[in-house]
Amino acid sequence: MPCSHASLSKKAIVLVIGEPDTPMLAGAVRAMEIAISPLAEPAIDARPVEVVERKGIGHPDSICDGLAEQFSILLSQHYIERFGRILHHNVDKMLLCGGASSPAFGGGRVARPIELIFAGQATDRFAGEEVPIEELAGEATRRWITAHFHALDPSRHVKVTARVRPGSADLVELFERQEASGVRLSNDTSIGVGYAPLSRLERLVLTLEHRLNDVQDKNWAPARGQDMKLMAVRHGRQVDITLACAFVDRHLANLPAYLDARAALADDAKAIALESGLDTTIGVNLADDPASGSVYLTVTGTSAEGGDDGQVGRGNRVNGLISPYRAMSLEAASGKNPRSHVGKLYNVAANRMAAALVGFAEITEANCVLVSRIGRPVQEPHLVDIRVRTVDGRPPERLRATITQLVQAELANMDALTDAFVAGAVLLS
Repeated sequence: MPCSHASLSKKAIVLVIGEPDTPMLAGAVRAMEIAISPLAEPAIDARPVEVVERKGIGHPDSICDGLAEQFSILLSQHYIERFGRILHHNVDKMLLCGGASSPAFGGGRVARPIELIFAGQATDRFAGEEVPIEELAGEATRRWITAHFHALDPSRHVKVTARVRPGSADLVELFERQEASGVRLSNDTSIGVGYAPLSRLERLVLTLEHRLNDVQDKNWAPARGQDMKLMAVRHGRQVDITLACAFVDRHLANLPAYLDARAALADDAKAIALESGLDTTIGVNLADDPASGSVYLTVTGTSAEGGDDGQVGRGNRVNGLISPYRAMSLEAASGKNPRSHVGKLYNVAANRMAAALVGFAEITEANCVLVSRIGRPVQEPHLVDIRVRTVDGRPPERLRATITQLVQAELANMDALTDAFVAGAVLLS
């Protein structure tokens, strides 16, 4: 129903400037609210249609996520080592500009390197000491690419540009205010979303990419590049998966060798899919046209070498998936500071809450939404919205004490979560 000026005038509206704990609407609740309700929609596995996507570790968007997070880790570690604490930074605006290459069976070349542009904000000087931003960006690139690629050489195939600047005065002041008060203060108004458990299709997609990309797996072959992308569509129990894999040219002598490697990858994928119990068909590199010699061949194992661009936040959510039939946040978590940026903390915490909730015998499925308000304590979200499906279908309100205790325990665990981020122990995509 349209809202008229007359109806608006009946509400007591208070204009708030610089006082985040003051009610916006008279009578609004300011204490942390925990809303608990039943999941009304059908369970995801019972729905007739489901779509799940994953961009593998070598996809240009995943590269940006991984590098931004590695950069944040090195910044945090440097800040702690030199100054005793994490300083203000958010380096979550990274861009990958694709290079140019000439792949060829037996080995081609990269004609123009991939350009990695690190952007965002970071404290570049503190207590009279300069922070080596560019050096840390370069080191983050070297470490991450070396750890995740076998054919991409960070010294020859990549160009690093740092465009990181100091943060705005108000956000830096807010960050420093928390250090003075000892209370973590949210430096953004943001949303964190999590759910559990994963559906059978989601588990299958994650398992496929992880195992097919695992250099320790007995079936892994060096001709397979790290740039894999999967799109899975389920109708009932029938699943169709489109798998794209960038093959590495120097490990393939000719077109027949490529076709054999592609067939072997398809066979391995089908064998893994059989374990899911779903009736699965898999198509690999469906854009290939062998008759004309057009196949997915690369020098480095990623499409980034040939013009494909990437950006932080355009790929997988923090659980490693893109699941449009699920609740999810569009927040880019990678690269955000791990101490007060709720866009990072809340998305991971929400997933952990949901996973912990389904650990109770009474709960079979859980969705969790956390909403922050800038300037308020991180451990006191503006809203915690918990939706659960109980094993007997009874209303979950009877579980309020148990759910509240779990939520409060997870929120109280933010220091440990920050430590895990700094140690590089939290995977974000």
